Amino acid sequence: MSTNSRFAVAVHVLSLMAWSAEEPLKSEQVAESVNTNPVVIRRMLLDLAQAGLVVSQTGSMGGSRLATDPAKTTLLDVYQALECGGVFSLHRQPPSRDCPVGVNIETVLGEVLQEVDSAVAQVLKNITIDDVVQRLKPCGTLNNVKTPKVGKSNGKLGKVLRTA
Repeated sequence: MSTNSRFAVAVHVLSLMAWSAEEPLKSEQVAESVNTNPVVIRRMLLDLAQAGLVVSQTGSMGGSRLATDPAKTTLLDVYQALECGGVFSLHRQPPSRDCPVGVNIETVLGEVLQEVDSAVAQVLKNITIDDVVQRLKPCGTLNNVKTPKVGKSNGKLGKVLRTA
């Protein structure tokens, strides 16, 4: 039972785009930062575009960039753009109706999970992509790593993230 990492990857992608400001980023550049396949990034960008969070353009000068102000885009916006359900889900198979616990556990857990989802939404709606970027900036100085600044590139991350 693994957890879904799509939310974390989406926040990473949008934070990288916020860092790059108006410069469109190619999926290969983003994939290198996330350490995943560009196809994974392209699929996610489609979901984010459908939610109105990114815009993409094709061609040699194309790429993707934020469609919204990172100071107004909340993590709840990102979560809702990607997640089809709540934080947790109920059993994959219905529990036994012959068991005194199994017959009612989904009803009870359903109520608990609604409370959990509500609490998560409350936290996520108060944190923006810009907040995430601001939290990243002090981390860039740890372990002799300079704060990255996105610059012109030819598809290699080293040329995307230049030190400030």
